[in-house]
Amino acid sequence: MESTVLKGRRNFVVLGNTTDESKYAYKIKKALSDNGYAVTAVPEEKASLDEVDFDIDLLDFCINPKRGLDLIRNTDKKIAFAVLQPGAGSEEIEKALEEKRIPFVNGCVLRELEKEGRYSFEDSANR
Repeated sequence: MESTVLKGRRNFVVLGNTTDESKYAYKIKKALSDNGYAVTAVPEEKASLDEVDFDIDLLDFCINPKRGLDLIRNTDKKIAFAVLQPGAGSEEIEKALEEKRIPFVNGCVLRELEKEGRYSFEDSANR
């Protein structure tokens, strides 16, 4: 079953700690990359969203809400869609996304990959 969240999206940015293998941001970035998506990380690889050198199809918030709010408020980058991972969202982020006319969902990119049979939480627990 194809995920409606991922459908047609190829270029991803993960907001969060993608260098620590125990963090979900790391697992998300790795799973996306393993599945052929273009993916970069802020603030680990790029200091800001404006430094990303491609149009962002999906922005994945997997970061402290205060830091995520700061990153989204301080960009003029075109962003097609956003996912607020559990614990990474806030009313302020939702309001900022609405003001920038960026559609979003509260959800989990790994669950979306799992729906498509392209990720298993059981497998990732053994890594």
